[in-house]
Amino acid sequence: MKSLLRSLRLAALAVFALARFANAGETTVAVAANFTAPAKEIVQAFEAKTGHRVVLSFGSTGQFYAQIKQEAPFSILLAADAETPAKLVDEGLVVAGTSFTYAIGRLVLWGKNPAVPVGEGVLTSGGFEKLAVANPKLAPYGAAAIETLKTLGLYDALALKLVQGANIAQTFQFVDTGNAELGFVALSQVVSKADAQYWLVPESLHAPIRQDAVLLEKWAVDPVARGFIEFLKGPEALKVIERYGYATVPPG
Repeated sequence: MKSLLRSLRLAALAVFALARFANAGETTVAVAANFTAPAKEIVQAFEAKTGHRVVLSFGSTGQFYAQIKQEAPFSILLAADAETPAKLVDEGLVVAGTSFTYAIGRLVLWGKNPAVPVGEGVLTSGGFEKLAVANPKLAPYGAAAIETLKTLGLYDALALKLVQGANIAQTFQFVDTGNAELGFVALSQVVSKADAQYWLVPESLHAPIRQDAVLLEKWAVDPVARGFIEFLKGPEALKVIERYGYATVPPG
């Protein structure tokens, strides 16, 4: 009898699972490169909870803006700034009222070579050959890096030492592979590294890196896209975001 009951329970669970995944959908999300690691964790949790599939595309916010203008099939943009989503709102390409700040980023100066100290002092001394930054025209973290150097009065002195990544992920790779001794990257990229040496850039040196999300107009009634937006605002996602060093805006 116990064996029969167990078999019936397993059969019921199987039917439930099949029904759930039969209604599963898919959505594609454009994600600023600095948010790669937390986005992957959040999507994993969302997929496990809903049975839906989320396809992530990583890159620079500026590149995504151009692609969206060319009707790229993204349902959601997780930008690295607030300005790009605001432009999309003004251009009528997003669903009104869906824009919100999902994270507030922090800029760090990162280096892997113990012989090159990390901090404002090394920037002042210029004791290095290459300093990696993301393209400031496409990547908000790159713009924050350039603003930091200008605020410190060091931009002109260091301009010839700058090497530019297309986005913050490539900038990270420049330092990780030794092609640059130092680089301005996102805190989220190094916060989990036990041996990482970095300088947390004071927020007074650049404008806040407020990262906004928007739902694109073509997916206004898509339940998977809307469901992911709501999940991103929820406590499970917020815990992941904060664990990677981002600040969050309290709900409501």
